[in-house]
Amino acid sequence: MSGPRVKSFYLGNSSGVNFSIILSPVDEETGRLQLANCSGSKRAGDWDLTVTPGLDISEVTVSLTRNLQLCLPNATDCCTTPLCVIATLQVLACRDFVVVAHLLIQAEIFANSSFTGNVSENATIIPNQAFQPLGSCPCDLTAGACDVRCCCDVECTPDLKQLFHESCFPGVFGGDVNPPYDQLCSSDSMEYTPDWFPFLCVQSSLNNTPFLGYFYHGSISTTKVPAFKIPLQTSPGKIFTGYRQGDPIVTEDNEYFTVPQQSLTGQCVGNAPIAYLQDFDVKCLTSRDSYKEGLPHDVSVSSGTGDFVQQNVIYRTITNTSKFITESESLQTAEVLCQNVTFAENYTFVWKEKSIKQINVTVFLGSLCDGEILTQRFTVRFLSLESTNASESPGNPGYQVGKPVRAANLNNSDTFGSLNIWQPAGRGLCTSATYTPVLFGIDSFSGCVLEVGINEDCSLLRGNVTEKLNSLIQATHVGRRNNSSYSDPNDWVEVIRLDPLNSDNRVSTGSLKGICPDIPANLNIRIIFAVVGAVQGIPRQEILAVQISYSTVVWQFQCGLTCENSISFLPITASVQFIQVPAQPPVPLTRFQMNCTEFDCNRNDVCWPQLFYPLTRFYTGEPYSLCLARGLMLAFLVLLAAIMNSPWFSELLKSSSL
Repeated sequence: MSGPRVKSFYLGNSSGVNFSIILSPVDEETGRLQLANCSGSKRAGDWDLTVTPGLDISEVTVSLTRNLQLCLPNATDCCTTPLCVIATLQVLACRDFVVVAHLLIQAEIFANSSFTGNVSENATIIPNQAFQPLGSCPCDLTAGACDVRCCCDVECTPDLKQLFHESCFPGVFGGDVNPPYDQLCSSDSMEYTPDWFPFLCVQSSLNNTPFLGYFYHGSISTTKVPAFKIPLQTSPGKIFTGYRQGDPIVTEDNEYFTVPQQSLTGQCVGNAPIAYLQDFDVKCLTSRDSYKEGLPHDVSVSSGTGDFVQQNVIYRTITNTSKFITESESLQTAEVLCQNVTFAENYTFVWKEKSIKQINVTVFLGSLCDGEILTQRFTVRFLSLESTNASESPGNPGYQVGKPVRAANLNNSDTFGSLNIWQPAGRGLCTSATYTPVLFGIDSFSGCVLEVGINEDCSLLRGNVTEKLNSLIQATHVGRRNNSSYSDPNDWVEVIRLDPLNSDNRVSTGSLKGICPDIPANLNIRIIFAVVGAVQGIPRQEILAVQISYSTVVWQFQCGLTCENSISFLPITASVQFIQVPAQPPVPLTRFQMNCTEFDCNRNDVCWPQLFYPLTRFYTGEPYSLCLARGLMLAFLVLLAAIMNSPWFSELLKSSSL
């Protein structure tokens, strides 16, 4: 034990059991434990034994009754050394003078470091560090003892100092808390003293040293926070000056208005705040066991100008859950538990300038049972109050990275169009693959697998593959901007299609069973865009052209042990590539720039336009002061040569010689 009290337990019926404690049961001569006897009592020296009986268990407590404070001058009943108590104890449990249980305790207890006695009126006064050194001997680290090599330690006798007087700690740590400084007149620390030093030196005592004041005040010292730790804003603060694009939306309780969103790792975060004027559409997977309810819909949201906006909520029920339940596990239990949960939430924020005017929420509810995997969908859209077209994007009219590319069929009465890539599921077959929209600025690559038999007709195979690929591009035009209007044809660019080559007339497949050349298995989508400006510092990006092409492959049936009545697979892919080009073509070279190549710094070693480049701040080969001095010297020599070559200078020399 290392404290003044220790507890243990006696298991069993304690009726008729006599407990006792024995001090120092170890024989000092032999070092062996003395034979236990039941003649002891519940007190031995400074130790007390207390027993709290119970039904089948009894608590046994051994306590030390002496004082554990270090001795002060002229004090008694205290500890003379830091290691105050060293003792060996033995607790016995006897029934009819027969030992039924015993406990051996080795105690090493140190004195208390805190003082609980009367405080003396002669308290230590800490000097002001700005006018007097706090510690006159910093190397004095041990109280009541001499520190080796600390010559300023008053506890070191002259005899002890003789042992290390030649190896004392130098500088401030060794006690030289007021070292002479270079500006002092009596200082000889400078190797080179200029001639004007006696006129500008400082004549002062060492107590008024400039080293005073080099300290950290405890009340204003900064906390040590790791550089990689980002401070978390726990309270968003009330917003009365209006929202800006990207600001988190807050509620009336001064908390963030959160909706589940995807993090950088692809996982869904339930407490992610909604950013002002930033749309998103996310899908999150959950099960009945891991399902959690989100923020209640009766919470009012701060409009940004001091008042609050209530949510307009519409609840709907999902009857066909096939689009949301993506996987179902077979359960062995006879009873399956179900729960009414949220399948999707659609938020529409109506905004004007820097404030929110209205919030419309549509909540889709459905039943989720054990073993089912639910794909929840959360969408957030911001619509301008002045906009009559629901498809118009707020703020920046250009595309932003991660937003879906808008597509349309302007040649049909129904102008709705889509530009998608595959999102495989299950075995990756094309028959079960779903679609996901093409996101602006994100190069992507996806595909699926098509089942093909050995007797497949090549013409039908080409037509089937082409039909699968064309199902991704259900559009004739793509929007230039994110807010392109269907009524304005200038807001759209036509999709350029390069049809695959038809090789039926060039290759005969009559004798090539299981081999089909020129299969358009790869769809290439190239989107050319440019940055045409900026809105509130955010680049405005527009699409200039869209091209769709096909890459062909030679398909060959892959046989296993036998080729009869077997199925082979043909992978077909779709890739999206975004190519950024300048918004305007570069300025063409003039005839002078094409003919007079000696002035072109990129095609000549000598560059006359950069003659004075060493005199500018961009030249870093030498110090700027040295380059400036050399330039002025060169200019002076040129000016002197011009003066000496002038006619009036020669006349001046002739007149001066006469």
